[in-house]
Amino acid sequence: MELTDKYVLVTGASRGIGKSISAKLLQAGATVTGTARRSPFPETLARHSAFEGLHVDLEDEVETARILKPLFQQRPAPNVLVNNAGIFEDADLGSDDDRWLQNWDRTCQVNLRAPALLSKWAVNCWIKQGEGVLVNIASRAAYRGDTQEYAAYAASKGGLVAFTKSIARDYGTRGIVAYSVAPGFTKTDMAADSIEIYGEDYLKEGMAFDEITSPEEVAELVTFLASGKVKHMTGSTFHINGGSYMI
Repeated sequence: MELTDKYVLVTGASRGIGKSISAKLLQAGATVTGTARRSPFPETLARHSAFEGLHVDLEDEVETARILKPLFQQRPAPNVLVNNAGIFEDADLGSDDDRWLQNWDRTCQVNLRAPALLSKWAVNCWIKQGEGVLVNIASRAAYRGDTQEYAAYAASKGGLVAFTKSIARDYGTRGIVAYSVAPGFTKTDMAADSIEIYGEDYLKEGMAFDEITSPEEVAELVTFLASGKVKHMTGSTFHINGGSYMI
């Protein structure tokens, strides 16, 4: 697939799904700007002539605006946005209120408020350009829920799906499409703790395959969506979860 006409901003690009997405986009010929909070970008990305890495803390709205908003005010500006960055932190309902609400606010800031703000900047830019593709990485938790200690994570991803649909409904006639991708357990650092605690066999229960989804497979899907070739699927959620649930 040729994406030489695409300039993509990918958040959370230094590892996991975001790293695989960035690598696949570069392989397809796209220009990619990736973000990370603190972790270094892998050499395979950092040395690529079509990749730029930016360090930004999405929890900090001032820093986010200072570093990322100008991207959508320049020419050329990204014509694809992949909101991939997210956090997965526990807060038991039995914990004290302050800790529980701190977890809730931090999770919603990184997983929902930041991608919504980035999407706002992107859409306002794309209205002038006449086209744009938004891909928001949600989670199966948006549809299945999660265990109670990760309720904030599930709620943030559910909100992201609803936000994506709202963008899709209003901006299709302006050349802008928006999709959600909802991975299940994926072999990334984020899932490593669950694998260590429960074991891989436990995570594969109820799946149609005897393996956990790879980030490379998610990247294949996101790269296809970034092409803009299925615009009439705007607003759709693409479920890539090994058949752990089917819609």
